[in-house]
Amino acid sequence: MRVKIGPYVNWIGPYQIAEKILFWMDKEGDDRIHKFGSWLAGDDNESMLSKVCNWIHTKQERKVSIRIDRYDTWGMDSTLAMIILPMLKQLKDDKHGAPFVDDKDVPKELRSTSAPKKEHEWDTDDNHFKRWDWVLDEMIWAFEQKTIEWEEQFYSGEHDPIWIPGDKLDEKGEPLTHTMEKGPKDTFKIDMVGLNKHQKRMKNGFALFGKYYEGLWD
Repeated sequence: MRVKIGPYVNWIGPYQIAEKILFWMDKEGDDRIHKFGSWLAGDDNESMLSKVCNWIHTKQERKVSIRIDRYDTWGMDSTLAMIILPMLKQLKDDKHGAPFVDDKDVPKELRSTSAPKKEHEWDTDDNHFKRWDWVLDEMIWAFEQKTIEWEEQFYSGEHDPIWIPGDKLDEKGEPLTHTMEKGPKDTFKIDMVGLNKHQKRMKNGFALFGKYYEGLWD
């Protein structure tokens, strides 16, 4: 696999040009920049400069180059995990907002019903951003498991297999089949309770990723 995706195409219009020309002015507090930009844009944004900016923008394209090799889909879930994991981590570090997360998807202490009463109906509750952080952490944890041999932590003991020959023989008198059984020194065990609990949490993390896929923005 080879993926190369360039940055988003920036919009450059009359107002952005005004900011560049009047770079020494405070673009937040000085309305002269806005007035100058409006003059450059013209009535209904139909000035010659606006039309040129629009034409240039239509000719720009985001550079995207993606090559998928055959082996990338042998274990597509693991392949994608290696890409999704660092993106989720970066999103958590750089995010500037949070989508709405359903109370049923988070622990009780993070639900809106567990937060102090809001002053106004339109306000977000005190747990709003905490819920999104929790969901992101669960996604990150789930995809991290796909990049390691997570099952091994639930294995213990040592294998001591013995092979029991079957009754049917080939032309040379050799057994056609063998059955594997545990030998006297076999102590290998699997903690199925722990393994199933671990896998259940992973599946929930992947389900959250699907449910909140359109909320993965900065």
